[in-house]
Amino acid sequence: MTAGNDQRFDADWVVVGSGFGGSVSALRLSEKGYDVTVLERGERFDDATMPKSSWDLRRYFYAPAVGLRGLFKLTPFRDVFIMSGAGVGGGSLVYAMTLYVPPRAFFEDRQWSALADWRTELAPHYEAAQRMLGVTDVTDDDPADQLLKRYGDEIGVSHTYRKARVGTYLENPGEEVDDPYFGGDGPRRMGCSQIGRCMLGCPQGSKNSTTKNYLYFAEKLGARIRPGREVVGLRPLNGVDGADGWEITHERTGARWRKDRQTLRARGVVLSGGALGTNELLARCREQGDLPRLSPRLGELVRTNSEAILGVTVPEGRAEGISRRVAITSSIYPDPHTHIETVTYGEGGGSIRGLFTVLTGNGTRLTRPLKWLGQMVRHPRWVWEMLFSRRWSERTIIVLVMQTLDNSIRLVVKRRRRNGKVVLTTQQDPDNPNPTFIPEANAFTEWLARQTGGTPGSSVTEALFNIPSTAHILGGAPIGADAQQGVIDSDHRVFGYENLMVCDGAAIPANVGVNPSLTITAMSERAISRVPDKPGASRRSALTGGDPAVPIGTAPIAGKTASGEPEGMPDARTPVGAVREQALSAAEADAVG
Repeated sequence: MTAGNDQRFDADWVVVGSGFGGSVSALRLSEKGYDVTVLERGERFDDATMPKSSWDLRRYFYAPAVGLRGLFKLTPFRDVFIMSGAGVGGGSLVYAMTLYVPPRAFFEDRQWSALADWRTELAPHYEAAQRMLGVTDVTDDDPADQLLKRYGDEIGVSHTYRKARVGTYLENPGEEVDDPYFGGDGPRRMGCSQIGRCMLGCPQGSKNSTTKNYLYFAEKLGARIRPGREVVGLRPLNGVDGADGWEITHERTGARWRKDRQTLRARGVVLSGGALGTNELLARCREQGDLPRLSPRLGELVRTNSEAILGVTVPEGRAEGISRRVAITSSIYPDPHTHIETVTYGEGGGSIRGLFTVLTGNGTRLTRPLKWLGQMVRHPRWVWEMLFSRRWSERTIIVLVMQTLDNSIRLVVKRRRRNGKVVLTTQQDPDNPNPTFIPEANAFTEWLARQTGGTPGSSVTEALFNIPSTAHILGGAPIGADAQQGVIDSDHRVFGYENLMVCDGAAIPANVGVNPSLTITAMSERAISRVPDKPGASRRSALTGGDPAVPIGTAPIAGKTASGEPEGMPDARTPVGAVREQALSAAEADAVG
């Protein structure tokens, strides 16, 4: 990448999207001296403008074509129903803050294991990500934790029970304090009151969304964030490989008229629009002929984290305390490949009940709806509870099940619209299809309902259409050895092009098997660390008195270290050591394989 202030360019780097990968890219490139612009199709939210509840449809749900410009996007496909985030901060605004390092199976997946010793290679970057996201351990057991622990005891896997590692400020509940993470240089924070609203958009400012760390410091270093702008075109200036820079076309999100179409010129582009956004943009550019060199593997190895989402609505008399927590507080492994967590939406999540129906067993697209009808007839009380129960979100324990098994779907272009947009559809991988039913998920849900006297539920799409749901869509532009094996190389550079990178969930090559946010962050940290500093520019720091040669998050910071120990403890200041002790040797990494 050339030096200087060439007037042909509006920025050195344009980052498309502002979720975990985009936030990392914006900060780390700014620290390296680059001029950075971030284009985000969602809106900007702060603590005061978060939706009041999930019934605040305009500010909670994201469907700009019908005037909804909130945080939460629902996307149905033939083979999966996807839940994802939107807005400045992306998925970090609505994720459950659970920040686990994956089990060994992820790092040793055949898609990328030959390219590096990934557990060792990513260790310091997991440490940096943990520091930036303020990872700490939940310590208290609530009623749902106690039930999960009891289930683990009954099936003989009590040794896999562990408390969640989360990204929120748990100290000083309800009190606003000076920044506790970056020596006072970050924003003021309020201690978490454990109201369970993490996935509705934290209204207290306790949650460590990327707007509180990566993006906050990126803007302090001069990065420009432009919300409400959707990228619709990407073209190499030399018409070939992007070595001379890129032209990025963007317009007002959701606009049918007065699109306010604009172009930016940049030396480099980082695609961080999430797995769906990045796949859609790359597919559109290939269809338009702007990126003909893209790998034929684009859209393949799309992972759903092999998920199932179910729930149990507990009777009012037994629901005390189940939502007085952060969203996720513990987990177990019923077998080496399957991970179970209990989740809450807290007060205000009532509209989410529309995503659930009565528990339905395994079947096909023909037989499963028939089984669902049978369940409706046999269990009218379940139907009543699902439709009319009071305080549904405060009384419901969501069951989130994830697996590390090697299965996938594909995203392929179904048709191209007149405005140039492409409509994607899905196809099952014929050799390793994505599961539509996970027996371990239904087994725990049924057990939980028996223990509580509650009403068990499946996701609507799974019960009625045999389509699983996921909150963690991954892949489609995965790492590979070459363009015949993947879309990007091990440093996240798109094969066939210069200065074009993918840093988001689309780059993930395998099912993570745990909540993937920490892994997306760590892999993006590593990718951007490979970008050289801007020639002729000095490294910059957004920390007062900070060493500009040391990126934020890699040096010791105030509060607790990523290993959860007070600063000064042995090994606490050593990034690789801390990760080796706390993360790579955590229960889910070793006890299960």
